[in-house]
Amino acid sequence: MIRLLALDHVVFRTNKLDRMLHFYCEVLGCAVERTLPDGQGLTQLRAGAALIDIVTVDSKLGQAGGGPPSQVGRNVDHVCLQMDAVSEADLLSYLDQHGISHSDFEIRYGADGFGRSVYLNDPEGNVIELRPREH
Repeated sequence: MIRLLALDHVVFRTNKLDRMLHFYCEVLGCAVERTLPDGQGLTQLRAGAALIDIVTVDSKLGQAGGGPPSQVGRNVDHVCLQMDAVSEADLLSYLDQHGISHSDFEIRYGADGFGRSVYLNDPEGNVIELRPREH
């Protein structure tokens, strides 16, 4: 049912935006692709075919994830996996059959632009976003 294709994007939370941008852009060679306006707190960096998203913890978006990263906190907000094309209804039914709770599909921005995806949790509580390719 699910055939993963690639990592779409990873979201890191930070209270050190300048240092993170320096590391990912200046050291690793990423380029800023998109920054959300009005202090929403999201900067998206191009990393080859994928994106690295940096979310500032004191922003509107960042506050939804709790406090700043620490040795006891969660620094990775979620990981998005691209998968082969499948109907939304079939994927949700498949997840339900396996007892996996999930969000509804929503339109989100990722490495291939805007597309529909669904969130679920792995057994450790890590948030996984599944993003089927368009038919």
